[in-house]
Amino acid sequence: MMNDEDIKEFHDLDKLKQYNPLPSGLVVADSGISGQGLFTTRKLVAETNLGMSHVELGKLILRTPMGGFINHSNNPNCVKVKSLLTRQEWNHRADLPNDKYDHNFTKWNLMVIEDIEEGEELTLKYKWYIPSSRASDA
Repeated sequence: MMNDEDIKEFHDLDKLKQYNPLPSGLVVADSGISGQGLFTTRKLVAETNLGMSHVELGKLILRTPMGGFINHSNNPNCVKVKSLLTRQEWNHRADLPNDKYDHNFTKWNLMVIEDIEEGEELTLKYKWYIPSSRASDA
């Protein structure tokens, strides 16, 4: 049976490794462009690959937490970089059922295209749909 000290240690959340949905150095904060946006807490240099922002499965586009908060700008400081993942690349994985993953999909990573200073908002030029006029002016 656990004593009081063991229970306190077991429930001390500061000691637990927390899930981080964003890469280190990125945070979600209120945006002057629209709602909330993606900001950096450190300088990012051009050509930094920040990781996956979207996955495209046929006509379905799924956003990661990073892809869900990046705002539109006509003068963006980031772009999406496309890579096709074929079923051959996924079918070698032993933890996936062989017959259920018989399609290719597209992965999009977020890439920095110009140096971004600490505290600045990361932006993309949206191409999958037309943003509202308020966001399109940024």
